[in-house]
Amino acid sequence: MFSSRLLAFLLAIIHFVESGTAQSCWKDTTCSGPNSTAFPGPWESNIYAPSSRTVSPKSILSLQTGNVISAWPGPAKFQGNGTQLVFDFGIEVGGLVTVKYTTTAAGTLGLAFTEGKNWIGEWSDSSNGKFVGPDGYLAATFNASGNGTYTMPEKVLRGGFRYLTLFLMTTANATIDVTDISLNIGFQPTWSNLRAYQGYFHSNDEELNKIWYSGAYTLQTNSVPVNTGRWVPTLSKGWANNGTLGPGDTIIVDGAKRDRAVWPGDMGVAVPSTHVSIGDLDSVRNALQVMYNYQNPTTGAFPEAGPPLLQLGSDTYHMWTMIGSYNYVLYSNDTAWLQTNWAKYLKAMDFIYDKVGSTSGLLNVTGTRDWARWQTAGEGSQANMILYRTLITGADLAIWARDSTGLNSTWLRRAVDLRKAINSHCWDESYGAFKDNNTATTLHPQDANSMALLFGVVDTPAKAESASTNLLKNWTPIGAQTPELPNNVSPFISSFEIQGHLTIGQTARALELIKRCWGWYLNNPNGTQSTVIEGYLIDGSFGYRADRGYSHDTSYVSHAHGWSAGPTSALTTYILGLSVTSPAGKKWKLAPQFGDIKSVEGGFMTGLGKFQASWKLQSRGYTLSYNTPSGTTGQLELPCLETGRFPSISINKRPVPRSMNARIVGSSIVLDVDGGEHSIIVN
Repeated sequence: MFSSRLLAFLLAIIHFVESGTAQSCWKDTTCSGPNSTAFPGPWESNIYAPSSRTVSPKSILSLQTGNVISAWPGPAKFQGNGTQLVFDFGIEVGGLVTVKYTTTAAGTLGLAFTEGKNWIGEWSDSSNGKFVGPDGYLAATFNASGNGTYTMPEKVLRGGFRYLTLFLMTTANATIDVTDISLNIGFQPTWSNLRAYQGYFHSNDEELNKIWYSGAYTLQTNSVPVNTGRWVPTLSKGWANNGTLGPGDTIIVDGAKRDRAVWPGDMGVAVPSTHVSIGDLDSVRNALQVMYNYQNPTTGAFPEAGPPLLQLGSDTYHMWTMIGSYNYVLYSNDTAWLQTNWAKYLKAMDFIYDKVGSTSGLLNVTGTRDWARWQTAGEGSQANMILYRTLITGADLAIWARDSTGLNSTWLRRAVDLRKAINSHCWDESYGAFKDNNTATTLHPQDANSMALLFGVVDTPAKAESASTNLLKNWTPIGAQTPELPNNVSPFISSFEIQGHLTIGQTARALELIKRCWGWYLNNPNGTQSTVIEGYLIDGSFGYRADRGYSHDTSYVSHAHGWSAGPTSALTTYILGLSVTSPAGKKWKLAPQFGDIKSVEGGFMTGLGKFQASWKLQSRGYTLSYNTPSGTTGQLELPCLETGRFPSISINKRPVPRSMNARIVGSSIVLDVDGGEHSIIVN
């Protein structure tokens, strides 16, 4: 105990020194983020974020072989036309590059950027959205011998890359020595200390730890300055990231490289993971506000994506904005923001619920744009799962908005009716899972079945177990194929699947899928080895959605996409077991799941203070501790050691008091507890 605390103290000192006056926020952005980590400790060694906003490459690679030539700084001489070198930053980065050099004659130095190692070369990977080829390169032209400096123009900021390829173009047989390369990081613009995480996770399983932090770092790369959105109309040559995204100084977008726009469906995964890791709710609030600002004032429909893209016509993403509103208020207790937008929220609820049919009782989707699944129209099961969650979360929002018209009970009643309709019309009894829609289809989608488990739509434990088991039929050695988008692995939809398994206590299944999918990418030598990817194919190539909107441009795939960060929230919420159940954690829950893990600790911040917990397996049981703000109340769900039997439990070395109302619920002992610092032994 003493040694770990001493190490934490020393790390805090080191990070303070590293992140002091040398750090700054992006350009002229006001620094409003945290200055230091909320939970210093040895787990900070897993944070991928650099200790300074100005970074340099780690090594120099051969373009021909991809092998390391030398560390950087190191010799970087370009002699004659066509000379090339690749500079590896070691992790996903993004921003504006500055190159300093000395040259003997006139010529041009080309700069090309790629996230994946597959695409290193004289052409940047694709990001502009036009699908007419790679993005091309930037050109630093010099007309004579001497020293020079090139800094990228702000409008061509490169939002996400790991590799920078430099190459010389000259007719004068010039020689150029690159003497310095630096990058001014553009993401997380309001933070002076990029390592100032407000949450943490640490277990005895180092691979899970790294996966948790790869999701957290991805979310940082997705929190960007509001004037760096991808330009629309899309360019046919090159790229531009100077579009206006929304209000404030920082905003969460879908991906670092692209699309660099607000996508509320993506936020269904990204926001819970943001809450438990980096804790940046300012970016979340500004992203949600964009949706309300651009709501159709006549119909109440939200856009599918924010400006400058501003796509319309998605019923599911409309509902994700509503669910996102719940998540934001749950984590922040920003009821003032809720009141400001409440009238628009009500209009949004009317818009979507008016599409529920009187005969079937199911939502009939007419706004057919969605995450990439092929079938989207009609009485789809996935959309109805999302509507159920919208109604349940809306009922809570009605209370938090101090509604006095009975909306809470109205929406809960509608949710009950919808749940019955879904189970009646969309459950395939012969197969044992939900089918894709209210027809005779034989498609049993990953998204609908995962959400049915996670959102509690499935109406019996037997059905839940059957749906969970049948999801395993989609598994490959590197992740779950999604039947509604064949041959593709979607970490976005798999984020719901792992949470669905965890919701019904299938811990081993969730942990196995996390390692198959996210572990595979994190350890892939052609990836960023620091972030989570948008998707990939079951053959292990990065050609996600090649035949579904991406025109077989495999370099277009984003390698830092927040919609794939599901393990970050899942490991905290279900494995550690800590979550908030009312705004800012006035009420909370601690319900650990063990699987094959031996020990876990973690925590996060809200406006009420720190929430922290840990557990460790022992030979005859386990120990558990928690420290939550005073004045809060929680529910402990302690796993039974033997089904249906009370184990020996002590709290702070005393017997469980009667006031905690200990009872067996399922396979757990449930206790009602107060906040504060407490330790528990279960034998």
